[in-house]
Amino acid sequence: MSGSAGNESIEVVGAGPAGLAAAITLARAGRRVVVHEAAAEVGSRFQGDHQGLENWTTESDVLDDFREHGLTCDFARTPYRQGIAFDAWGKPYAIRSELPLFYMVERGPGPGTFDAALLAQARELGVEVRFNSRVRRVEGPAILAAGPRAADAIAVGYHFETDAPDGFWVICDDDLAPQGYAYLLVMNGRGTVKSCMFSGFKREAEYVARTVERFRRLVGLEMNNPRSHGGAGNFRIPASAYSGRHPVAGEQAGFQDTLWGFGIRIAVVSGILAARSLMNGGNYDARWREALDPMLQTAVVNRALYSNLGNRGYRQFLRRVSGNNDVRGFLRRNYHPSWVKRLLSPWARMRVQSRRRDLTCNHIDCACVWCRCGGSG
Repeated sequence: MSGSAGNESIEVVGAGPAGLAAAITLARAGRRVVVHEAAAEVGSRFQGDHQGLENWTTESDVLDDFREHGLTCDFARTPYRQGIAFDAWGKPYAIRSELPLFYMVERGPGPGTFDAALLAQARELGVEVRFNSRVRRVEGPAILAAGPRAADAIAVGYHFETDAPDGFWVICDDDLAPQGYAYLLVMNGRGTVKSCMFSGFKREAEYVARTVERFRRLVGLEMNNPRSHGGAGNFRIPASAYSGRHPVAGEQAGFQDTLWGFGIRIAVVSGILAARSLMNGGNYDARWREALDPMLQTAVVNRALYSNLGNRGYRQFLRRVSGNNDVRGFLRRNYHPSWVKRLLSPWARMRVQSRRRDLTCNHIDCACVWCRCGGSG
């Protein structure tokens, strides 16, 4: 790379939410940015997937937070304040919140998607985005945000067209989604139905079939032009989110919601923090630990507890949730540290371990995107 130290290009590896948020933050500060994306288009692994942009981990609204950070909100979204959850016996529980619990967004390369909106903003700011650009080494200043490397959870099912009204439905049943949950999301005539499972991956086809049949029976699910789809999530709190001298953001670092996999917001925040650390020379590890670590640690405890509940435990959990008119506040309290969860943290870390080894590189001059120093990657 060329240019003076003050105007040297910064490379970002990965055009997901973390990478694009980092690129936008850098470009708004007047830095030259080049984004490398290995796929042919933005959000290619999602292809119209419906996902939730969670709105409960802070008192402020996530869209207001995005705007404060200078990020676009010019993507299609639907706020959801209420839905239905079912236990393993088919009993419904109302989920209610005065403020949006989450915003449903569409992922992928199409118009109105979350990914396409971030890409458009980055380009408008002068960011150069290179698709089909697979980078193995980066010698100059860079941020690595190349996505997950292991599957600690998978979400498998279908995208489809539908005449059903907008809404969300959840089933907590280990016979459909081991240690996870099955969900049905509908927005603007398109739907996603999936089993999000944290174990039992080899039986995914069986669990998906059960999930579809259960939603047909409980809510009358009908799918037009169904297309199969699956994705994976990697949950890990790194010892350091540097690889050599490069900050690592998003799921490449392991930043995710270990409880339920609502990771978009965490990825975006980590990308912004990584960019700011390059802009002012601050320590990225100190930044993400202050902003993200308390919630990430609590989510690990939540995951360990949830994994032990079983179907009868899920039923008790749903009763508590359903009896609370402010589910957003209920979840916020459960995602934030307490003395009980700090006490349980060592036990939870033993119970919840990523399938990915911690490959954080301690070589100061490492330039690998996925570290290969010493034969470790």
